[in-house]
Amino acid sequence: MAGQLTTRIAKTGDNPFLRLVAAISTLAGCVSAGMIVAAVAITCQMIYVRFVLNGSTIWQTEAVVYLMIAATLIGLPYVQRLRGHVNVDLIPLVFGPRGRFALACVTLSVSITIVSVMLYYGFEYWLFAYERGWRSDTVWGVRLWIPYLAMPVGFGLFLLQLIADFVAMILKIETPFGLEDS
Repeated sequence: MAGQLTTRIAKTGDNPFLRLVAAISTLAGCVSAGMIVAAVAITCQMIYVRFVLNGSTIWQTEAVVYLMIAATLIGLPYVQRLRGHVNVDLIPLVFGPRGRFALACVTLSVSITIVSVMLYYGFEYWLFAYERGWRSDTVWGVRLWIPYLAMPVGFGLFLLQLIADFVAMILKIETPFGLEDS
């Protein structure tokens, strides 16, 4: 094999930009985990109200859905920092160090482009909901700009982490695909 696959947190070296982005991504991961815990607690409360107190629930289901979607989007940069996204390393293992570097540059550039487009349209959708005063069609009637804010925030932070990964690779702080040269 061309190298050994390592699973580790993205390196930051002494670079202040990379350290700042790592701190922001870690904070996003903590916020995301908190949202999941809140969604679980709300689900438990909803079950208690429905089946023990025999009452009706108004806002719980919608809140849990919005929290889980927001947790997924806001957790993207943290998962990227931990290298937790799905990874197929068959092609990078075929290449030598230069080929791996070129492939990583192409891969990160395409990823940055796609996430930038998603950020643009996510922001546009959030702004549209905010300006039009959209509300959900439920009894709770939540203002939709609040849960929709997770799109531009999540994709923006994910884009920032991808850019940091690219910078770390260019500065040779991180190796392409986490594969060490052998």
